Amino acid sequence: MSMAEATAKSPAKRDTFDSRLVFLMAAIGSAVGLGNIWRFPYVAYENGGGAFLIPYLVALLTAGIPILWFDFTIGHRWRASAPLAFRRLSGNGEVIGWFKVGVSFFIAVYYAAIVAWAAIYTVKAFTKAWGDDPETHLFNDFLQMDGTSTFSGNYVLPILFMMIGVWLFSIVVLALDVNSGIGKLTVVFVPVLVVLFTVLVVRSLFLEGSTEGLNAFFTPNWEALKDSSVWIAAYGQIFFSLSVGFGIMITYASYLKPRTNLANTGLVTAFANSSFEVLAGIGVFATLGYMAHAAGVGVDEVATSGIGLAFVAFPTIINNMPFGEVFGVLFFLTLFLAGVTSLISIMEVVFSAINDKLGWGRAKTAIIIGSIMGILSTVLFASTSGLVALDIMDKWTNNLGIVFCAVVALVTVGWITGRRNEVTQHLNAVSSVRVGGLYQLCAFIATPLILIYFLYEEVSTLLTEGYGDYATSQLGIYGWAVVAFIIVNAVVWTFIPFKNQTVLTGVPGSDYGVPSKGRPKGEPNPLAQATATESTPASERI
Repeated sequence: MSMAEATAKSPAKRDTFDSRLVFLMAAIGSAVGLGNIWRFPYVAYENGGGAFLIPYLVALLTAGIPILWFDFTIGHRWRASAPLAFRRLSGNGEVIGWFKVGVSFFIAVYYAAIVAWAAIYTVKAFTKAWGDDPETHLFNDFLQMDGTSTFSGNYVLPILFMMIGVWLFSIVVLALDVNSGIGKLTVVFVPVLVVLFTVLVVRSLFLEGSTEGLNAFFTPNWEALKDSSVWIAAYGQIFFSLSVGFGIMITYASYLKPRTNLANTGLVTAFANSSFEVLAGIGVFATLGYMAHAAGVGVDEVATSGIGLAFVAFPTIINNMPFGEVFGVLFFLTLFLAGVTSLISIMEVVFSAINDKLGWGRAKTAIIIGSIMGILSTVLFASTSGLVALDIMDKWTNNLGIVFCAVVALVTVGWITGRRNEVTQHLNAVSSVRVGGLYQLCAFIATPLILIYFLYEEVSTLLTEGYGDYATSQLGIYGWAVVAFIIVNAVVWTFIPFKNQTVLTGVPGSDYGVPSKGRPKGEPNPLAQATATESTPASERI
């Protein structure tokens, strides 16, 4: 074979982040999302207040960080999107990656709607356009909610146009290489997000009644620690807030340089995310304390989470707050920034997988797949029945889809293929913090068992009690049918051949990782290459 022929058949060199800082900003931008701001404070408050920080820290150390390291290692060791990485790990493992892609696909299509709402409310905050009754404005005027229809077919034009703008912006960012697109976006947006939110929290601490809110948030209920549901809630919060389990960190880690300190990078990402969550708890409950004080009621009567906190409680607070417009703009702008960086990371899971499979290139993949996702997103979630579809799809993809993906991946790598030692060895080969039996116990035994229990409880509850007051047809289409589609679609994609078959095992001299089992004779061992001390300056391994 001539040199030209060999080059033509070689896979294109994979994009690489310019520095660990760029990767850190991307990883933190993905982990710090809407859930940090509107989910964690209420979960902590409902599950023991200050005492919740104990199971939360335990969950972070025994599940969050080990799974984050696992995802980092899979992406870095096999240097590919989730489907191709698992295909390289095991010939039958590709379907696991496509499960993750399917979950990311559906999360992205509804997540874009919330990002669009945050953008619109940032503008509304300048004039407090939601009026004196934010709840009526949200559901009747803004969303024009139709809770009875499975699909109304009626559209809210401001939401439609803003969602189109969000999708166009995201597609443009992802059409560029990882440094020009994801890198530059997150290096700017993440620091701005942190600064703005810090200003917001500091302002909230000077509100009258803020101490009442902080007391409600931090006062420990030690009896709660005896309740197993509190511990499950802690593991659930850690799991969902770190962006682990559904391909994001695998994909991002595949763009890292060969000698990147994975363990330290994971620790920085995890603790940055958790620090932001605690900061969000302080800001949210200081503000709710002000609301309770002004209304002459207890904090428990105004505490809420999710959409109700962001788009009802906070506008109510802003209406009664001195210089509320400024506070409102800051709050909704931080929601938008947190949302858009997370959305970009979720979309990248899908785009990277399609690009690896079909070999289209980033721009073509972003335009074609992004357009398909954008059309589906706006059709479903810019309609008056959009909130119904969003709420149900969020419940099923998060509580069932992500957990299922994580369990299957951990059990497959840990026990079915028996590659847990190889994962551990690679993590140790490129990291200053070394792990061993305790890490394997947490990642491949304890965490899967906890998640299996969590999954069993969720499925049982959904089958026996349903969800909310939604009709069976609504739950069937936006819940169970979505999960079924993800599973079937994952199997179908495994039968589509990779356009460039050499990406399955890599070629000598390329930067593609290859499983040690079955590697062609004479081909270099990427794990051995990773341990070479002369490969990268110490500054790259910090």
